[in-house]
Amino acid sequence: MHIAWLGKKSPFCGNVTYSREVTNALLDRGYQVSFLHFRQDSHDTHTDTRATSIVSDVSHDATACEVPLPCFYKSTLYTIPTLKSSKVLSEALRQLKPDLVHASLTLSPLDFVLPEICEELNLPLVATFHPPFDRRRRNLTSSTQHLMYQLYAPFLANYDQTIVFSHIQRDLLVQLGVPPERVAVIPNGVDALKYAPGASDLKAEIGAERIFVYQGRIALEKNVESLLKAWKHSEMGDRSQLLIVGDGPLAASFMATYNEEQGIRWLGYIADEQRRIDILRGADVFVLPSFVEGLSLSLLEAMSCGLACLATDAGADGEVLENGAGVVLNSQRVTTELQTLLPLFRDHPEITSLLGYKARQRVLERYTLDKNITQLEQLYAEVSDCSTNIAVSSA
Repeated sequence: MHIAWLGKKSPFCGNVTYSREVTNALLDRGYQVSFLHFRQDSHDTHTDTRATSIVSDVSHDATACEVPLPCFYKSTLYTIPTLKSSKVLSEALRQLKPDLVHASLTLSPLDFVLPEICEELNLPLVATFHPPFDRRRRNLTSSTQHLMYQLYAPFLANYDQTIVFSHIQRDLLVQLGVPPERVAVIPNGVDALKYAPGASDLKAEIGAERIFVYQGRIALEKNVESLLKAWKHSEMGDRSQLLIVGDGPLAASFMATYNEEQGIRWLGYIADEQRRIDILRGADVFVLPSFVEGLSLSLLEAMSCGLACLATDAGADGEVLENGAGVVLNSQRVTTELQTLLPLFRDHPEITSLLGYKARQRVLERYTLDKNITQLEQLYAEVSDCSTNIAVSSA
């Protein structure tokens, strides 16, 4: 089967990781993949995927090819395509003649016209809907995310299938009018062989006995300052370190206040995947204090590496950690709860070891990439069969 994948290759975010991991897994299973993505100019490239050879004329015979779509601007949150992008996309799909189009939605106006383009070309269309959310809408950030769901729901009703990561998301979209038979729950998956417990020199490298990690964007919705305040007030001592892996608009201001004097190290964005894995393997505890989330791949990666994990009940992350696989934090009391929990996890390694084991087992039970791809294959087959039947009936 030939899949035309519309997704992101940069700037780095969860959508980029999702597109990379899924398309590479599809290639491993013998699928033909064409990767269509937004690009501002010829210098904007991202090589962390096998679908990397840029082609000027789209070849149907290529095992994997790349098709750039013109855009004015793109960020980790949204994309602004040029006026001709829909025409470029339509022509690319006409030349590629894929069996199915899968759009890992990039939050751009093109998302709204894609069903029309695919209907005209008689192509089955699947979407993955990524926006984070907070099921309780407890603050401005979560209310804004809920508006995104309200905006997209009428258009997602026109996709053959929309993939979300949890039943909470599915229920929300169905409440907003998307037909329930058109919403499929396929959780994020992590490569449990690659992200696995293993040897690491991290503690010797930074001179710490206990290491806590946050990995993600340094932005308002991630609520990183609550973690930083809790760490500072907990007086964790010289032998414990908090590593902040990632970058974002609030990083510079936080670094001026929270630094190595409090045992906080800012590592910035790390492109090298093996380095990120080594950090997780060498750490003890992973903390994700977000106000809103979807289903965090960073959380799943940390769990798969055997870290004890603490995350808020935003999005589906609380569902991932429920029933003993980790500690679920109240997103409105993160600082207070962490001030109690951080010293506890520092002083009792037996607790972190037990929770790390349970976290790893939870991933193996529910969240492996292999299971994710198998479910995706089944969905592709169902959508293709349905499309074929409709075409035959119309004839």
